[in-house]
Amino acid sequence: MELKTMNISTAKSSLHKVGSLKLAALALGSSLLLAGCAGNPPTSQYAVAQSAVNSAVSAGGTQYAPVETKTAQDKLKAAEFAMHDENYDKARVLSEQAEWDARVAERKAQAEKAEAALKDSQQGVQDLKNEGLRQAQ
Repeated sequence: MELKTMNISTAKSSLHKVGSLKLAALALGSSLLLAGCAGNPPTSQYAVAQSAVNSAVSAGGTQYAPVETKTAQDKLKAAEFAMHDENYDKARVLSEQAEWDARVAERKAQAEKAEAALKDSQQGVQDLKNEGLRQAQ
């Protein structure tokens, strides 16, 4: 009878150890899963946004589309802070917004430059007409 009791207590002890190991494995797996869910930094999206902001500035965004360019720059800076704070979802959203704001700024700057060039061309044509009229008189 004692032998049976000993085997039972050993079996309970073994079951307890197996249960503890399963619980530990489950806890470890859950923590790894949660760490994985935290996501990866949106470095590629941030780089795209940074490139778009640089393009907007190069296209004359600070002169022709200052509000849009400043908005894009501010969102890019906020995305940088969010990445530093490991708030990757916020950083991704801000990076995307900065990219699109920068694209709007770049297109607006290009449109403003084209409009200015058109006005210069029209003025040049008018000047030539006036010069031709003066010479004809």
